[in-house]
Amino acid sequence: WGRDKILSDVVWVIRKFKPDVIITRFPGDNRAGHGHHWASALLANEAFIAAADPSKFPEQLKYVSTWQAKRILWNSFIPAGNAVPDSVFRVNVGVYNPILGKGFGEIASESRSNHKSQGFGAARTRGDTYEYFITTGGEKPVNDLMDGVSTAWDRVEAPFLQAQVAQIAKHFTFEKPETSLADLVLLYQTLTSLPAGYWKEQKLKETQLLIEAAAGIFADVTAPASTVVQGDSLRMNFVLNKRNAGQVIAKKVSIEGFDFMRGDTLVTNRNYSFSKSIPVPSHKKITQPYWLEHGMPNGCFDVRDQELIGKAENDAAFSVIYTMSIAGEEFRITRPVQYKFTDPVKGEVYEPVVVLPKVLVSADPGFILISKTTRNQFTAKVKVLGDLDSTQYLVLSRKTADKDDPMDIAVFEKGTTLSFNYTPSLPLSGDIRLYAKQGPAAYDKDLMEISYDHIPLIRYFKPSVIKPVTASIVTTGKKVGYIAGAGDAMPEALKQMGYSVVLLDEHSITAANLKSLDAIITGIRAYNIHSWLSGKYDVLMNYVKDGGNLIVQFNTNNQVGPVRAKIGPYPFNISRTRVSEEDAKVEFLLPKHPVVNIPNKITPEDFTGWVQERSVYEADQVDSSFVMPLGMNDKGEKLGKGSLIIARHGKGNFVYTGLALFRQLPAGATGAYKLLANLVALPKNK
Repeated sequence: WGRDKILSDVVWVIRKFKPDVIITRFPGDNRAGHGHHWASALLANEAFIAAADPSKFPEQLKYVSTWQAKRILWNSFIPAGNAVPDSVFRVNVGVYNPILGKGFGEIASESRSNHKSQGFGAARTRGDTYEYFITTGGEKPVNDLMDGVSTAWDRVEAPFLQAQVAQIAKHFTFEKPETSLADLVLLYQTLTSLPAGYWKEQKLKETQLLIEAAAGIFADVTAPASTVVQGDSLRMNFVLNKRNAGQVIAKKVSIEGFDFMRGDTLVTNRNYSFSKSIPVPSHKKITQPYWLEHGMPNGCFDVRDQELIGKAENDAAFSVIYTMSIAGEEFRITRPVQYKFTDPVKGEVYEPVVVLPKVLVSADPGFILISKTTRNQFTAKVKVLGDLDSTQYLVLSRKTADKDDPMDIAVFEKGTTLSFNYTPSLPLSGDIRLYAKQGPAAYDKDLMEISYDHIPLIRYFKPSVIKPVTASIVTTGKKVGYIAGAGDAMPEALKQMGYSVVLLDEHSITAANLKSLDAIITGIRAYNIHSWLSGKYDVLMNYVKDGGNLIVQFNTNNQVGPVRAKIGPYPFNISRTRVSEEDAKVEFLLPKHPVVNIPNKITPEDFTGWVQERSVYEADQVDSSFVMPLGMNDKGEKLGKGSLIIARHGKGNFVYTGLALFRQLPAGATGAYKLLANLVALPKNK
C-alpha cells in the first residue's frame, strides 16, 4: 500500500492522540497469522520511534507536536501450560469490578461477542486470568503498565487543581448531581485560564460533558427523513429538557447561519419542543464519507485533509449549537441533526442525515462482456431527486477514455426516473463513465448503503462506471446453478458470459433439478452461512458422480469452528493461508491440465490486472485424489499450491478454489472470466 504512507498515518494518530503506552496485539513476524496482522506490529514499533522524531513527516507538525510514548509492548500469546519467563510482564485481567458488578473477563467476552462480522461470540469468563506483555520499545514496566507515567495535574503544570477536583469528587451526590454544578463550573473557569495545550483542550471538553450531565440536560434535534436533497429545505424538530433542579437558561439555537429561540429559563423536567426549516444550498456538499471523496488509488484511501485521518466517521452533515447558561457560565452544546424513527422491534433508532445530489445516475450491471461475438447491454438509469432548471436539457453522456458520447434526454421534473439500454460497440478503450449534465452542474454518482445492526448505517456515493471485458471468452455448456453465499457478482458474470443461471436454495437442490445443469457454483462462504448445505452433501456428490462439475468458492475456517459440513468427495482442510499481493507470480504446476487449456488457453498474462489479492483461505492437507494446477505466494513466503484443487469423482469434477474471482469479475479482469469458463467446462471422465 506504500509503506511511508501507512506509516505516516500511524505516526499521525500517535501524535494526535498522545498515548503513554502502546500495545500491539500481534508480533512483527509470521506468528501474527497473516500479513495484515504482521504489518500492524511492524508499523506500530516503527511509529513509536518516528512519532518523536521531528524529521519524520514534518508536514504534520503544522497541526500536532512530536510525541514519545513511554513504552510499547506486545500482548503475547503464551500457550496454556507453558512456562512464563520472568522477563515477561503479567497483568491479571480477570479482576472483579464491584462498581460495575462484573469482572473484566465478563466485559471482554461481551465485547468480543459484538464483533459480529467475524462470528466471535464468546461465553462470559470469570476468575483470575493473566495476559502477558513483552516490551519491544521504551522502559519495561515493573509494577504496572503505567509505571513512570504521571496521571496527576502536575503533568500540565496545574497541581493546584488536584485539591479542587478531589473536593468535587468528595461532595458529589449521585441522587442530586446538580449540587455539584457550581463547583464544576468553577473548575471549568479555572481550566480556561491555563496556557493553551493538548490536555487543556481535553479536560475542557470532559468537564463540559460532566456539567451537561450534572445539569440533566437533554438537547436533541431530529429530522423527519434520513435524506435531504441539495436545493431543498431541511425540517428539524427540536426538544430541550432540563431534568433536574440545576439552573439552566436556553439562550439561542444556531444552525447554518440561522438563529432561533429567545432566552428561556428552563423549568425542571418540562419538554420544550419546536420545529423549524432551513434552506439547503444547491452547493451544499453531498455526504460522501471523507475517505471516499477522492477514490482509492493503489489500494489506499486518498485523504487530502490531514486532520481527517484517523476519524472513525464523518462529522454530521448538519449540526446545531445550543447556547446555554449553566450556573452562570455560557456553554455551546453541539448536537448533530439526525433522523429518528421507532422500529417495532428495536425501539428508538437514530440514523445520520445524508445530503443527496439533485440527480443520481446508475448502471446495471457494473461490468459487461463485449467482444466480436458478444454484444451485452447495460441499463443506465437517471433519477431526478431535486428541482432542475426547466429551461435546459438534462444531458446524459457516456465517456470512454477522452471521448464523450452524449444523448439528449427530456427535461425532468423532480421525482422522475428514466431507464434505457445501451449496447457498446468495438473498438472500446477503458471504462465507460456515465454522467448527467445540466449547465455547469454534473452528476455521476449513485447512492449505496451498508446496513447492519452492529455498525452505524453508512451511505456513500459510487461513481457510475461500467467496466468492459473486451476479450473473446469461449464457453462450453449453457446452464449453471448458483448457490448464494455471503454475496458476490458471480451470477451477473455468468449471465454476461452467455450462461443461463439457475438460483438454487435448500428446497430446489434435488437430483431432478440438478440433472440439467452443466455446473454448480457456490457463492463465497456458502458453507459457513447455510447449515442446510450439510444435508445436501449426498445429492451434490451424486450430481458430480453422474458427470456434473461442482465449483466451491472459498469458505472460512475460523473461531466459530472448522467448517463442519462435508464439502468435497475427498478430505481437505481449509487454511488461513492467503496471497495478499495481487501481482504475485503464478506458476503453472500442471501446464497440460484442462483447467488451463480448455476451452481457453490460460497464460501468465491472464493474471495481470487482478485487484486487491490473489487468493484467500486456501486448501491444505489435501487428499492425494486432488490435483493442484497453480502455485503462488507472497514475497518471502513459500510456494502455496492450495488456491485451486480439483478432483475427479465418477464422471464429474469437484473444485475448491480460494482464488479471489469474486473480486476480479466485477473489476473486469479478463483472465478471471477465462478461468471461470474453463472450470465450468472441465471435461467429463470416462
